[in-house]
Amino acid sequence: MVNIATYFQFVNFFARVFPMDSKEIRQRFLEFFKARGHTIMSSSSLVPENDPSVLFTTAGMQQFKPYYTGEKNAQEDFSSSSATSVQKCVRTSDIEEVGDDTHLTFFEMLGNFSFGGYFKEEAIKYAYEFITQGVKLPISYVTVFEGKGSVPKDGESKKIWESLGVTDIREQGMEDVFWGPTGDSGPCGPTTEIYCRNKGGEDVEIWNIVFNEYFCDSNRENLLADKATLTALETKGIDTGMGLERLLTTVQGKTSIFETDLFSPIITKIEEFSNSGDTKAKRVVADHIRTAVFMIADGVTPSNTDSGYILRRLLRRSVRYADTLNFKPNSLFRLVETVIDKYGDVYENLKINKEKIKQEVEREENKFRETLKRGLQEFEKGADPFLLFTSYGFPLELIKELAVEKGLKIDEEKFAIEMEKHQETSRAGAGKKFKGGLADAGDEKVVQYHTATHLLHQALHDVLGDNVAQKGSNITSERLRFDFAHSQKLTDQEKQKIEEIVNQKIEEKLPVQTIVLPKVEAEKVGARMFFGDKYGDQVSVYFIGESLERAYSKEFCGGPHVGNTQDLKGVFKIVKEEAVASGVRRIKAVLE
Repeated sequence: MVNIATYFQFVNFFARVFPMDSKEIRQRFLEFFKARGHTIMSSSSLVPENDPSVLFTTAGMQQFKPYYTGEKNAQEDFSSSSATSVQKCVRTSDIEEVGDDTHLTFFEMLGNFSFGGYFKEEAIKYAYEFITQGVKLPISYVTVFEGKGSVPKDGESKKIWESLGVTDIREQGMEDVFWGPTGDSGPCGPTTEIYCRNKGGEDVEIWNIVFNEYFCDSNRENLLADKATLTALETKGIDTGMGLERLLTTVQGKTSIFETDLFSPIITKIEEFSNSGDTKAKRVVADHIRTAVFMIADGVTPSNTDSGYILRRLLRRSVRYADTLNFKPNSLFRLVETVIDKYGDVYENLKINKEKIKQEVEREENKFRETLKRGLQEFEKGADPFLLFTSYGFPLELIKELAVEKGLKIDEEKFAIEMEKHQETSRAGAGKKFKGGLADAGDEKVVQYHTATHLLHQALHDVLGDNVAQKGSNITSERLRFDFAHSQKLTDQEKQKIEEIVNQKIEEKLPVQTIVLPKVEAEKVGARMFFGDKYGDQVSVYFIGESLERAYSKEFCGGPHVGNTQDLKGVFKIVKEEAVASGVRRIKAVLE
């Protein structure tokens, strides 16, 4: 038997002389499984279409969840019980670790999937064949599930690996080799993992093969705490995931993912802008800009909520790290084209949306620099660091840097306590606000109507004057209802003008943003208050527009809202206007 260290040296030498690039590996993987009866499926969007439990697609199996649960039939949809894909994914739980050799926020996941077709034996043998023959890597060791509670030890996988000549088989627990669920519930099961040795002599997990045997009724945190229920799936399935970047690092004989062909042109471009030797900063900028390009191409725009908030955080971190590299201000967007040049042939929507992506990156950098300027002025006056975070969107790491520059010390424990109080207040306020106003704050259409209500409220002021005052609202997934102070029936011309204004704002694709301000300051900027409500010293203000100063609409509110008016997805139409009390009118409207 060939010594594994000797074999690795040979593979490493071969990789340096004849490197297999990312394009070839993608193609080789898909063709390998196509030849074994799998249907090649395109990557789904980074924003899941029918999975509100997660902000982003985090695994290749997400688009296939209905096939594992039996809601859909794979044979009917794509004439096969198995599929393969290269899936775009985003995970930001380890964002602080980005800059080392292995962590990313965006990555591509190679995967093969079976829905009631083949199971453990075929899945393991396919993986073994692709790793040892397809990309010529020796396997260091594999893992199998040791068993816990109602889930038995995976002795079957162990026997299959032994039959293939793999002798180093390690048993591990649920924290390590039990995958899922993705989101708040879903398919899950024990896994077996393949480890290969990289250039640095470390054994790295390359491929995770999941045996979807159960449906979990809760999230992973509850599963690990024995607070979830597992139910056996009628249709067992295979779900595998192999990170392209991590695989490339090993195949190409590199030490870091940032040395592979996926990142080398981006890093080279960054070095044209900077002669700094700060390796971490270069890697963070390269990673975050790459992720932002893919997010924006899939319809995400910077905002202070949900997926838009994650994008904004990535871009603002990019600005800060670009500053440490001595980039010229407002130059991050120049990296966009380099990313698209590398990926455009694989993901065509990057090319299609190139100008939009560049504009969004440039606009967000400009906006953040304006915010920085205002926040720094407050900091110079001695503002509480927590105010810089909540009101100006300063990243915590930036607040720490500023404190060091000024010789100040941040009480992080106090900061954490204030943050927890702020989050609790926001949740409580939102619950109170929406109890009567929204039928279902988690419904996509309800959220759209809630945002449309803000546009309607401002349009009423534009057309009828500032004597208009909100008296109540009720929103369902079918329509919005808005009560307001006004002494007479609206004319047809007034209703038409209100509709035109709201629809114009939808067409303008205005960002919907939020900021937490002291109540006094929120009143000064002209934010409208809900009738008869009581507010604390700190309030959330939702504003619709590029900036708070120039926003079309500003209101005290707790959310939830869409990230951009284009997300309202319809034409605003008033279907009824009537009197409900003396001096109070009611509008019912829909988005058609």
